[in-house]
Amino acid sequence: MKRRTFLHSSLGAATAIAAGAALGPRVMTASPSPRSPTEDVLSQRYPFVLPSLGYANNAVEPAVDAVTMGIHHDRHHAAYVTNLNKALESQPALHSRTLRELLTGLPSLPESARNAVRNSGGGHANHAQFWTLLAPGGARTPSGALAGAVARDYPTTAAVLAALKTAGLSQFGSGWAWLCRDRSGRLSIRATPNQDTPISDGLIPVVGIDVWEHAYYLKYQNRRADYLDAVLATINWDAAGAAYGAA
Repeated sequence: MKRRTFLHSSLGAATAIAAGAALGPRVMTASPSPRSPTEDVLSQRYPFVLPSLGYANNAVEPAVDAVTMGIHHDRHHAAYVTNLNKALESQPALHSRTLRELLTGLPSLPESARNAVRNSGGGHANHAQFWTLLAPGGARTPSGALAGAVARDYPTTAAVLAALKTAGLSQFGSGWAWLCRDRSGRLSIRATPNQDTPISDGLIPVVGIDVWEHAYYLKYQNRRADYLDAVLATINWDAAGAAYGAA
């Protein structure tokens, strides 16, 4: 390095150090957790809107075939949004509430709207998260805070997947299998019937697997176990990590 260049670089470094000393010790801040796309849906107010799938219908093949994906998103999820809007059309007092507020406040809702919010509102929230968990390109293993929680609460990630499969197989009829987080960060596995969501019980869904027949019957018929194996192998753990970090 030439003497002039060296002196110039040294002077710049010294100036930067002096400026840093004048400002006091530098505070290191952690990067915020990425926002889960599901949060955008939970923040929606009437009239509610169907989110885009975010990828091609065939992007999750062979785990989920393109025909099933298209019908599932464009018809089933869309129907939940339509029915939720219909139910709340005559309930102007509820129009200012977010989807999260509606789902966490089910007991306080008018009886005429409660079941529709539970079923169609839950279906809207559950499916919005499900699409993010199927999104291609994400990590195939947990990382960050979620990885720490898994290591604390379960023997291995494989144990989490096995417990999710058991929950999915044990759910009688239609429903969901969930990996949930409580307010202290602890993880648990549960199953819910129909479109019930852990949000209504004060929990934060981290992974939710749809075990309604419309989610798998065209490809797997009655082989729910095969469907669960395929979907659990494709989980986007980046999306799950964002859900774990949601407030």
